[in-house]
Amino acid sequence: MKKVILFLFSAVLLAACAKEYNPVLTIEGGQVQGVKGELKGVYVYKGIPYAAPPIGQLRWKAPQPVVPWEGVKVCDTFGHPGYQVVHYPGGYTTEWGYGDEPAYSEDCLYLNVYTKCPGQTDKKLPVAMWIHGGGLREGWGFEPEFDGEEFAAKDIVLVTINYRLGMFGFMSHPDLIAEDPHGSSGNYGIMDQVEALKWIQKNIAQFGGDPDNVMIFGQSGGGRSTRTLSESPIARGLFHKAVIMSANGFSTAPAYSASAVTLEETAQNYKEIMDWAGLDDLQKMRAASTEEIFSVVNIYNRVHGLRAAGMFAPIIDGYVCKQDFDTAAKTGNLANVPYMIGFTLNDAGDMAPGIKAFCLDREEKGGKAYAYQFARPLPDDGKHPEVTQRLRGAFHSSDLWFVFKSLKHCWRPWTQGDWDLSEKMISAWSNFAKYSDPGFDWTPCTAAKPDFMVFRLDENDAEASFVGQPLKP
Repeated sequence: MKKVILFLFSAVLLAACAKEYNPVLTIEGGQVQGVKGELKGVYVYKGIPYAAPPIGQLRWKAPQPVVPWEGVKVCDTFGHPGYQVVHYPGGYTTEWGYGDEPAYSEDCLYLNVYTKCPGQTDKKLPVAMWIHGGGLREGWGFEPEFDGEEFAAKDIVLVTINYRLGMFGFMSHPDLIAEDPHGSSGNYGIMDQVEALKWIQKNIAQFGGDPDNVMIFGQSGGGRSTRTLSESPIARGLFHKAVIMSANGFSTAPAYSASAVTLEETAQNYKEIMDWAGLDDLQKMRAASTEEIFSVVNIYNRVHGLRAAGMFAPIIDGYVCKQDFDTAAKTGNLANVPYMIGFTLNDAGDMAPGIKAFCLDREEKGGKAYAYQFARPLPDDGKHPEVTQRLRGAFHSSDLWFVFKSLKHCWRPWTQGDWDLSEKMISAWSNFAKYSDPGFDWTPCTAAKPDFMVFRLDENDAEASFVGQPLKP
């Protein structure tokens, strides 16, 4: 009966958004109009500013209100990604097929919306906000693997965001702590993500979305961000379910912990670096060029050796973050929402034990968490040794093509089984956004039934997803 109800509800949504038209929408900052996507009935809004450019005197400050514009902004161009290193062929760069480098900039607080129901404020479609990975130092929300049209086709209003990265998003300093009304410093990229969630609350109804049904999801660095938002008191109430991809469950590893170093230690490390570079007050730090700020840590580390500064991560500052993820979960201070959490077979270590421990903790707290493993080794055409030498099997990030059903943008020789598996995965993520339940007889991971959903193909390439224990690499 449950599956019948879900099917009927989905059918109603499909019918409700069938008509094609492209209205001018009025949102915070002014009026916008989208462009038609490649899929029938889907509209894309590229490069909507959700806060003022964090440049000049706004560098290393909380995001400020968006600067209004005049006339109708036709949203046909993606906004700048956060400033980051230039990418070269090989590894992930070739895997994702970036093409021409986008213009990186500190002026990066832009988001994109994919929807089938623009202007239909009564539709109340589920909303999903995607937080890209890249170690909190690179990446952007409109990479080819994050094409959001397939989500929109499934009646999800998808929002993808850019946020401040590296030195501009995660640097702390004693002078920044002193000037901040909350005594906060170092979590500017996370504050950007919170600001995007606030933008959704105020504006998403114009795109047919329901601000009371918002899912956050992210992978790798985006998964770490999702963990942080799940604890953050300033994000509470802004989302209603969360998906943590390839960022572990419970872990003591510094790469996944907001408590690897204290705020004071981090701030002092960066002060030492800035003083060494002659940037010994905020006026000089904010007047310095983007390139100078971006380069200073790398140059310092080459001279003096690697320090904790430059290993970019959210940090407990007493305002954005009050506890690390593990402690918050164990003390009942995480957002009380359904969770989906998983990893890939050849990920950054075996995350199954930490994920299982998190799921059992959620069960003890009266919540639920769905666990998964992506175990499909990606096919290879033998023409990209610079990629396959590093990225073999079901490697870290390999599941992104499947979650977004964006396989058409990839060079790999996909089989029909891959397309079938991708359809099942994007349907599960979409169902979770809609109903807090991924469907497909996928049950929460509990002490009585500590199973993972394992996404893989069988020997004949026929689609074969099943519930069971995670595979070992």
